[in-house]
Amino acid sequence: MRSDIVKQGDARAGHRSLLRACGLAEDDFNKPFIAVVNSYIDIIPGHVHLDKVGEYVKQCVRAAGAVPFVFNTIGIDDGIAMGHDGMKFSLPSREIIADSVEAMVMAHKFDGMICIPNCDKIVPGMLMAAMRCNIPTIFASGGPMEAGRDKDGRALNLIDAFTAAASRQQGKISAEQLAHIEQSCCPTCGSCAGMFTANSMNCLCEALGMALPGNGTLIATSSVRKRLYETAARRIVAMVHDLEAGTSATSATTRATSATTRATSATTLGMLPRDIVTEQAVDNAMILDMAMGGSSNTVLHILAIAYEAGLNYSMSRINDLSGRTPNICKVAPSCAYHVENVHNSGGIHTIMGEIRRGKPGLLNDGVPTVTGKTLGGNIDDYDLRGDKTLPEADAMYAVTASGKRNIIGMSVEPTVTKTADLALTFDPFDCIRTCDTAYSQTGGLSILYGNLAPDGAVVKTAGVLPQMLKHTGPAVVFESEPEAYDGIVNGKVKPGDVVIVRYEGPKGGPGMQEMLAPTTAIKGVKLDDSVALITDGRFSGGTAGASIGHVSPEAAAGGPIALLQDGDIIEIDILGGTLNVRLTDTQLAERRKSFVAPPPRFTTGYLGKYTALATSADTGAVLKW
Repeated sequence: MRSDIVKQGDARAGHRSLLRACGLAEDDFNKPFIAVVNSYIDIIPGHVHLDKVGEYVKQCVRAAGAVPFVFNTIGIDDGIAMGHDGMKFSLPSREIIADSVEAMVMAHKFDGMICIPNCDKIVPGMLMAAMRCNIPTIFASGGPMEAGRDKDGRALNLIDAFTAAASRQQGKISAEQLAHIEQSCCPTCGSCAGMFTANSMNCLCEALGMALPGNGTLIATSSVRKRLYETAARRIVAMVHDLEAGTSATSATTRATSATTRATSATTLGMLPRDIVTEQAVDNAMILDMAMGGSSNTVLHILAIAYEAGLNYSMSRINDLSGRTPNICKVAPSCAYHVENVHNSGGIHTIMGEIRRGKPGLLNDGVPTVTGKTLGGNIDDYDLRGDKTLPEADAMYAVTASGKRNIIGMSVEPTVTKTADLALTFDPFDCIRTCDTAYSQTGGLSILYGNLAPDGAVVKTAGVLPQMLKHTGPAVVFESEPEAYDGIVNGKVKPGDVVIVRYEGPKGGPGMQEMLAPTTAIKGVKLDDSVALITDGRFSGGTAGASIGHVSPEAAAGGPIALLQDGDIIEIDILGGTLNVRLTDTQLAERRKSFVAPPPRFTTGYLGKYTALATSADTGAVLKW
C-alpha cells in the first residue's frame, strides 16, 4: 500500500510512534489509510453540518476495514463575501484548497480519500487536488438545502433575498416584506436550493464519474444521505485494495506522476481519478451541464480540473457540445423549480437517461466511474424512467423536503419509500423534460465570440429571457462591481442599455468577483427584460438574465473590453454565438494606442501573488509560473 512508506519497517518506528499518539492500534498498521477530506465551516450553510457528516464517514471507513484521518479545508461563503472586497478572495480560495489538499495527501501518503465538499470553490478545489494526487478518490457532498417558502407557499431561495434588497432600495416593497423574505429563503443546512454553482458542481461530479448517484440532489437534511456515505466508505476501501492487487501490472509511481499513462487492465481501470476524468468524461459532465442549464462558473472550473488532469480541453469544445445538447431541465434561478424537485423527478441520472434516449451516442456511457460500473450501468440503475431502475434508487428519489427550519444534516427520516406514493404539486415530466419537449435544442450555456471577446465569453442561455437573446444597445461603462451596483440602483442605467463592468477579471479584480449584486439589482429595478450586463468577471450560479461573463482577454490584459467607452453600440446575438462592439479594427487599434493599464489593485499578500500568477478565464483562471 502507498501508506506503507510511513508505517512499515524498522526505519518507521518514529512514524508509528506518532501515529500511536493519534490513537492507532497495532492492527491498524496493516490497513489502508484513508483521508476524510472534510470542509466543515460554521459560517457556510452548506458546510455547517459537515462536522457530523465527517464523523459519520469516519465511522463508516472504520467499519469498512480502513483507518480514517479527518482534516478540513478552508471555505468562503460567496453570499456573505458578496458586495464587498471579500469576494476578491473567493475564486483564489479554490487554489488554496487544491494546494492544501495536495499537501496533506502527498505529505502523509494516504492510500485513498473521500472528499466532503459542498459549496462553490470547495468542490472544484478538491477535484483539482484529486487530479494532482491521483489516488483512489470518491466525492460525497453535504447535499443541497431545502427551498424556503413564503406566506403563500411560493418556493424561495437566496436569490430572492438579494432581489428583494434591490427592490426595497427602490421603494418597491416594504421593510416588512423584505424581512419576511430574508427570514424564509434559507431554511436549512445545505448548499443553496437552486442550480447555483455549488449544486451544479456536485451534480457534475455524478456525470464526471467521481461521485455516487444522488450526490448532487439528495437534500442535506435527509437521513438517506447516510446510505450514500456508507457506500462511499465501502467503495473507497475496495478501490484501494483493488489498486493494490493490480499494481504488479502498472507501477503505482508511474500512474501517480504521469498524465499520459492510463491503466487499461480490467482490474485497475477506473480506480484513479485520471483514469476516470478523461476527455470523454469531461464531455459527459458538460453535456449534463448543458442539459440542466447549470451555473456559468462550471465552465471556469471544468477547464481548471481538466488542466490538472493533463487534458487539453477548450471552450470551443464546450461550445460544440452546447450546439448538440438540448436543454431539458431548468432550475432556479432560471425557473421556479428547485434541486429538491429535480431529485423527486429522478435526479441527475434521469436527466442523462433522457439524453441517452433522445440523443443516442451523445453521452459516452462506457466510461468508468467510482461505483465500479460504467456511466451507462449507473444510468441503467438510477434512471427513474428506465426499465431497470433499482428499488433503492426509487426509494432515494422519494425523499422530500421537511419544510422546517433545520441545520442538522442527515436528521429527517423519509415519509414514503416509493416515488409512486409522492403527492407532488408539479409535473416531473415538466421539471425534467424529454429531448422532444426540451426548452431548446441547444444547451443551457453558450460560448460567444467576436471583436469584444476574441477568446470567448460565457452566458447562461437557460436564464435569458427570449426578448434578450438578441440585443443591441449603448454601453454604460463601470470600472468595478460596486460602482456598477450603485449606478443601477441610482438610475444611471436606462432601458435598452448594456452595462459593462470591467477590471474584474482574474488579474484585474483580482479574483473575478461574482456579479450577483448588479444582476439582481437589474432584476430588482425591473430592467431585466431590456438591459444586458457584460463583464470580464463572473456571475453567481444564482444569476439569471442577459448576463455575459468571462470575457477574454480581460481588461487588465488589454482585452477589447478595456477600450470601450460610454455610448459604444454593443451587439449581442446569443443564439448566433456572437458578441461585438460596433467599432472597426482600425478604430479599436487607434484607441489601443492611448490605452494604459491601471496599476494592480494588490501587490502584497495572497491577492498580490494571485494577481501575478492568474491566467485568463478561457483557460480556467489557473495559476501558472
